[in-house]
Amino acid sequence: MYKGHKVAVVIPALNEEQAISIVVRNLITLMFDEQAVIDNVIVCDNGSTDNTAKVATANGAQVVHQSTPGYGIACLTAIAKLPSCDIVLFVDGDDSCFVDQALSLLNGIVNGDDLAIGSRTLGTIENGALTKPQLFGNWLSSHLITLFWQQKTTDLGPFRAIRFSSLHTLNMADTSFGWTVEMQVKAIILGMQVSEYAVDSKVRIGQSKISGTVMGSIKAGIGILSMIATLFIRQSSVKNTAQLKGSEYE
Repeated sequence: MYKGHKVAVVIPALNEEQAISIVVRNLITLMFDEQAVIDNVIVCDNGSTDNTAKVATANGAQVVHQSTPGYGIACLTAIAKLPSCDIVLFVDGDDSCFVDQALSLLNGIVNGDDLAIGSRTLGTIENGALTKPQLFGNWLSSHLITLFWQQKTTDLGPFRAIRFSSLHTLNMADTSFGWTVEMQVKAIILGMQVSEYAVDSKVRIGQSKISGTVMGSIKAGIGILSMIATLFIRQSSVKNTAQLKGSEYE
């Protein structure tokens, strides 16, 4: 619990046997004011062929399973099993972030944010932590969000916290790579308080299933840009429809 708020963690994981124990232990042992911060950790094993699930369970996480591949569907599967909580923290299972920096994200929610994004761009990126395609894709997507929705955005980082009630309102649907941008853009469209906080990133343990392959990088890029385009077109359509309806009474 953090400042009177129950905190649950969602970790989508695919073949993270080497890293998942570190991530789960660091979360469970995270303390603030001599009190454990994290109340529950839910790992969604997204079809791993190694011992990810077994290791996660042994280190204190609740494990759920989703055989259909996809970052978004793994998150949705874990969310469906969330216990009663006030804040949901999203963390990747590859040990690429510094778990103690979650406190700044949680503090943002406690102080009024609906969504607190951990921005790697605002923090320190360890050499090799992000590939050049990742850096460019993140820059492009962030600039498009800033341009289309007039909300300064620097990162689509997966390390983030959201108020549970706000998460429910967003009605998340993407099952693949558009998950993070769907969350951010929907929150902006609905007028939620979205803030960014500097977080540092380090070289992950093991090979990335996305940036570690050319095809993975291409699919991720297409998924993210497609989601931005879809949400922009959808919002524009709604605005045009509203304007047309309004003109009937002029």
